[in-house]
Amino acid sequence: MHHLDLKIPPLVTGAVTATGMWLVSRTLPTLAFAPLRVVAVGLGLIGVVITALAMLSFWRVHTTVNPMKPSSASSLVTSGIYRFTRNPMYLGMLLILVGWALYLANVLAFVFLPAFILYMNRFQIEPEERALTALFRQDFLEYASRVRRWI
Repeated sequence: MHHLDLKIPPLVTGAVTATGMWLVSRTLPTLAFAPLRVVAVGLGLIGVVITALAMLSFWRVHTTVNPMKPSSASSLVTSGIYRFTRNPMYLGMLLILVGWALYLANVLAFVFLPAFILYMNRFQIEPEERALTALFRQDFLEYASRVRRWI
């Protein structure tokens, strides 16, 4: 276990990433043109919908959506959007960030995306998966073998 495991809420990680993207976008000229903004908004909206569907799946089975306490999960959700990705909330957040990078239209903003993925994998998703394995054992292992982490 690492001292950063499950310490920074994913929404804070996303907000810090988005802010960093915005700050670096101020250092270089943009590549903006109207069609790029439409795609950016579309990706952001898709990210919001995916995140909302994931949260609804959790609420339907009355399990926690708190990413800081995965060990308090009462159910393993494998239906709905979770049939396609084990982490739709983080995938949704990533799509929002990709949309934001396109909206900013700055190459430096895209540098933050791999860093976000690496951070989320190491300090959020891996600890969550350890907790889910401890709680749901074989059911989670079988699910993880069928469904990819991101897409």
